[in-house]
Amino acid sequence: MTATDTHTGDRPSLLLAPAPPSGPLPRLGWALADGWTVARRDLLHWARGPWELGFGLLFPVLMVLMFVYLLGGSMSVPGGGDYTEYLMPGMFAMVMVFGLGETVTAVSTDANRGITDRFRSMPMASSAVVVGRCLADMIRSTLTLIVLIGFGLVVGWQWHGPFDRALLGFGLLLLFRFALVWIGIYVGLVVRGQGGMAVIQTLEFPFGFLSNAFVATATMPVWLGTVADWNPLSSTVAAARELFGGPGVIGEGWIAQNALLMAVVWPLLLVAVFAPLSVRRYRGLGG
Repeated sequence: MTATDTHTGDRPSLLLAPAPPSGPLPRLGWALADGWTVARRDLLHWARGPWELGFGLLFPVLMVLMFVYLLGGSMSVPGGGDYTEYLMPGMFAMVMVFGLGETVTAVSTDANRGITDRFRSMPMASSAVVVGRCLADMIRSTLTLIVLIGFGLVVGWQWHGPFDRALLGFGLLLLFRFALVWIGIYVGLVVRGQGGMAVIQTLEFPFGFLSNAFVATATMPVWLGTVADWNPLSSTVAAARELFGGPGVIGEGWIAQNALLMAVVWPLLLVAVFAPLSVRRYRGLGG
């Protein structure tokens, strides 16, 4: 709680910050309101520096162009099918992975500049900073996914079947991103400076490419294909391909044959682990 001395004539008075609300629902509303305030701060930063957001949107478009027009001619889908339709669900998921570095950088930068400590000194919900970061990143990820979906339609990708199944596929992609946001927040709070970004950059590409995002795991050596099948990214990509009605190869293992289930279970497990760790780490800063 903070206090500020003011004077009315010769008599000092004390202005106290309002006490946190009591009860679970009022406290939840308080935390969400404070979280949205923090998220708005990040959105205003993007509005003042649109080139950064524009580059973030351009990068996945360039990736699609490279794979579709430079490498696509030499790619084949086991069992047949158009490679562009096989590729795009994997590219949607990879965009979710690449956003992890942006989360780590933003969280680490705020911590290093003392902005996080300033937030901690204010009468706000202790979870507001991490919740606000999560909200802002999900808004950005949704915008990026919409842009890439539009570009995918331009280069020949489309979903087949009811729109509600396609919408569920997009929802699973954003659920996966939601889990990665909490991982990024935790890493950004634990590993300060360039260290956190170096860790993520080192892991992003192996994590992304050691999956079924670009090629079927059946084409890999058995041991490597098994590792790729157990990559949470592979479950999300396989589930999205199934919901979009595009070409895909279902593996022989249990994890591959239950991709739709695991596309929900993996992100929920990650959130259950890293969301509490992130909040606890934020509360312990400076302690």
